[in-house]
Amino acid sequence: MNARNFAQRFLVPRWGISLYYFLRFHCKVSARAEVELSPFLKIGRGSEIGSFTKIKASFGPLHIGKNCFIGAGCFIAAHQGGVIIGDDCLISPNVTILSSNYNYQRLDVPIGQQGYSSLGVTIGDNVWIGSGVCVLDGSRVGSGVIVTPNSVVSGRIPDNAILQGNPAKIIFSRR
Repeated sequence: MNARNFAQRFLVPRWGISLYYFLRFHCKVSARAEVELSPFLKIGRGSEIGSFTKIKASFGPLHIGKNCFIGAGCFIAAHQGGVIIGDDCLISPNVTILSSNYNYQRLDVPIGQQGYSSLGVTIGDNVWIGSGVCVLDGSRVGSGVIVTPNSVVSGRIPDNAILQGNPAKIIFSRR
């Protein structure tokens, strides 16, 4: 950890980070949220980030659209592939969005030493993600999608689908 990261994590009060994002993007970040000060992070006007949410954008771009709500206890981590969340999205409590994955092809090398890949995550406009959902690296979620609680999302999801399960499967299409 370099001196800049150390200062941002331990010396800048969280209310100061909340004020910074309010003045810069006109959004509301809870003083109890752990949001990094990063040039890679962009939050749309009118968005809200709930308490105990962790947003990490040190290694790649993270764009949150306008009028989004991110509930309490969420974890969003952006790596090289980035995370893009569209406008008017509802992300319920305890959702995890990850834009990286460990490599595990070689059996002779420990998984932690094989590095990782990052394809990125894209979530369309007007998406509702239920509590406890995990959105994995490489996911492309279309606009108007509803994901039921405790589902695991991977792959491409078409517009206006309703997903459920682990792995998440389309159970209905909105008309």
